[in-house]
Amino acid sequence: MDVSGGSGQPRSGNDEPAEPRAHPTAPAADPTGHTGPTGPTEHGPGKTSGETPAASDEPGRAAAPTGKPAPDTGGEGDTDARSKPPSHGRPAPGPSVPPEPSGTSESSGTSEPSAPQGPAEPREPATGPRHAAHHAGPDAPRHRTEARTDGTGGPGRPPQRRPEPGGGLLMGRPFGVPVYVAPSWFLVAVLITWVFGGQLDRVLPELGAARYLVSLFFAIAFYASVLVHELAHTVAALRFKLPVRRIQLQFFGGVSEIEKEAETPGREFVLAFVGPLLSLVLSGVFYAALLPVEPDSVAGVLLAGLMVSNLIVAAFNLLPGLPLDGGRMLRAVVWKLTGKPMSGTIAAAWVGRALAIAVLIGLPLLTQSLGSDAADDVGMDTVMDALLAAILAAIIWTGAGNSLRMARLREHLPELRARALTRRAVPVQADTPLSEALRRANASGARALVVVDADGAPASLVREAAIVGVPEHRRPWVAVSTLAQDLTDGMRVSAELSGEELLDALRANPATEYLVVEETGEIYGVLSAADVERAFVKAMARPS
Repeated sequence: MDVSGGSGQPRSGNDEPAEPRAHPTAPAADPTGHTGPTGPTEHGPGKTSGETPAASDEPGRAAAPTGKPAPDTGGEGDTDARSKPPSHGRPAPGPSVPPEPSGTSESSGTSEPSAPQGPAEPREPATGPRHAAHHAGPDAPRHRTEARTDGTGGPGRPPQRRPEPGGGLLMGRPFGVPVYVAPSWFLVAVLITWVFGGQLDRVLPELGAARYLVSLFFAIAFYASVLVHELAHTVAALRFKLPVRRIQLQFFGGVSEIEKEAETPGREFVLAFVGPLLSLVLSGVFYAALLPVEPDSVAGVLLAGLMVSNLIVAAFNLLPGLPLDGGRMLRAVVWKLTGKPMSGTIAAAWVGRALAIAVLIGLPLLTQSLGSDAADDVGMDTVMDALLAAILAAIIWTGAGNSLRMARLREHLPELRARALTRRAVPVQADTPLSEALRRANASGARALVVVDADGAPASLVREAAIVGVPEHRRPWVAVSTLAQDLTDGMRVSAELSGEELLDALRANPATEYLVVEETGEIYGVLSAADVERAFVKAMARPS
C-alpha cells in the first residue's frame, strides 16, 4: 500500500514495473571530490522529499562496485522521514506476502478454494520512489558481483523445505498428508454428544448416563467418516499429481487443502465427485451392517445414525453451488462447455450464493414442518434450526465469494514476476557511511543497498525501514552494516521466479527485502515485499 505523509514522510513511487534490458551491470558513481557537508544532495533508498532521483531504464540490475568506497565526508541524505527500525514488540519481517492460492475442501468434505489462513506479517510502508534502472554508458567498466550461497539449494533458488502448516492437533499422515483436528472440533463433539444423547434417552432410556459415552463414540465415528470423505479428495488429487497441503477436521466438517487446480475439467469433476461418492458408499456399508442387527439396540442406533449422517453429508455436498463439491462439479461442466474455467467459477459461485439464501429461508421451514407438534419443543427447535441455517448459509455464501476471489487471484498471478518487480541495487562495503551509500545509489539510479564483503560476495541487505529511521544529520556517521539484515539462503530468490512459485518462496521465508540473483549467481537487484504486495493488489483490482 502506498503511504504518503506529506513533507518528510515516506511515499512510494510508480508501481508500474519496467521491462529489464540486456545490460548486466552498471558502475556506481565515483565518490571523489566530495569534501564536506553541503546539505541534502543524495537520493536513494529512503528518499522522501519533493525531488526524485534521475530515473534510468534498466530495473533491478545491481550497480557493480568500482573499487573500495571512499570515506564519506559529507553529503547528507535528502530524507526526513522519521519512522524507526522495528521495535521490540514487532517482528522484523515487514510487508505481508499476498495470500497463497490453495484449493481447499470446504464444509463436510468439499474441495473448493478458500481464503488462506494464518496471520499476515506486519507491513512497513514503502519509502522510496520507484525508478527505472540506470543504463551504463559505452565507456563504463563492466563488473560482476556474484551471490554465493552456502546452502544446498544453489544461488537464487528458493528453499525446498516448507514449514509445517499447523492448524490444530496432528493426528497422523496418511499418504504423507498431515491430518489436523482443529480446536473447534472439540466444541462440535460436545454438541453432538449432547444432542445425540438426548435422542438416545428417548430411544434407549435404560442406558442412563452411559448414553453420553455412546453419543461421544458416535461423534468420533461420524468425523472418521468425514475423514474418509476428505481422504477420497486427497487420493484423487495425489493421483493427478496435485500437492495436498493438509487435511483439517473443523466445526462443520473437513477441509482438504489442495494447492493447485486440476488441469482439465474432467479431472476437476472427478476430484469433486469422489468425496460424496465415498460418503454414499459408507452410507450403504452402514445400512448393510444394520440389517442383521436389532434396531432398538445400541449397535442398531449407532449404525442407523451413521448411515443417515453419511447420506446427509453426500446429499448436501452434491448441491450445485460453490464451495460444495456439487459446485465444483457444476464448475467443471461449465468449464467444459465454454472452455473458460473462470466462467465456470462465476456460474457455480452465484448458484452457491442463491443456495445460501435458500438454506437460510428453507431449512427452518422444512424442519418445522417435519418436527414435533409439542408446544414445549417448537420454540427451542425453531431457534436452533434458525441458528443452524444461518451458520450454514454464512459458510456457503462466504465460500462462494472466496472461490471468486481465488479464481481471480489465479488468473492474475502470472503477472507477478520477480524480474519485473526487482529494484536496482548498489553494492557497498560494510563500513560505508549511510550518506555516501545513498549518494551512490542516487548516482546510479538505484533504490536498494547490498552490503558485500571484501571478495564482493553479498553478506546482508540494508533495510529500507532502518534507513528512514536515521536522522539526516547522523547519516555520515552511521555505517550501513548497522542497518543491514544478514542474508540467509531463504532470502536469495531467483530472478526467474513468478506467480505461485514467487509467492511460495517469499512466504516460506518472511522478510522485508530479498536478494534477487540470476541463475549464474550474478546479483540482479533487491526485491521488496512491499512492491510485491502493491503489484498483487493492483493486479487483483483489474477486471478479469
